[in-house]
Amino acid sequence: MNEFVYLFRRPTQSPGSPQQMQGLMQRWQAWFKDLEKKGHLANIGQPLEMKGGAVVTNGKGSFSDGPYAETKDIVGGYSVITAKDLEEAVALTKGHPVFEMGGMIEIRPIMKL
Repeated sequence: MNEFVYLFRRPTQSPGSPQQMQGLMQRWQAWFKDLEKKGHLANIGQPLEMKGGAVVTNGKGSFSDGPYAETKDIVGGYSVITAKDLEEAVALTKGHPVFEMGGMIEIRPIMKL
């Protein structure tokens, strides 16, 4: 099995009312429980703070406020999953609630060292 990181990207606008957000979070939790039950969840990861952070631009420690490049969407969190290949990693995203928000999942293979 290989490991992949899912970077959850979503539009910068609000996902809706508090009730809508609560329902969305319940669907996220259910999706993760199903992935875990199937043996594909290596690390659920954590949501990322929407404010703060930095972008380091060189080896001297120069940085700018960040952590985002200019974009219409933000990385809201990540997870590490296991799959036999990229095709399976893509298939495992089926039904994820981020798509209900107009978001997307960036999938990156983790290099084996």
